[in-house]
Amino acid sequence: KERRCEKLVNPRLIESYAQAFARFIQCEEAISTYGLLGKHPTTGGAIASPFVSMSQNFQKQANLIWYEIFDIVKQNTTTAFISTPQDDMM
Repeated sequence: KERRCEKLVNPRLIESYAQAFARFIQCEEAISTYGLLGKHPTTGGAIASPFVSMSQNFQKQANLIWYEIFDIVKQNTTTAFISTPQDDMM
């Protein structure tokens, strides 16, 4: 809204970003709770936690959507754009 571009960004895109970021946070919390290793269901051996790869995938998805939103705002803003996407904490 500050850049007067809120009508150009599809609300579904913002919802997708929020959902991907929320899932990333949930995976990170699961990693903090359960650790980086899990137990194989049949052999009982140690395996990598599935939350690690899920976390990486959701983080990548959230970043791609964020850059898409940032690009829309950057191309359509009416004021000079000096900062980077990492400076803004939605």
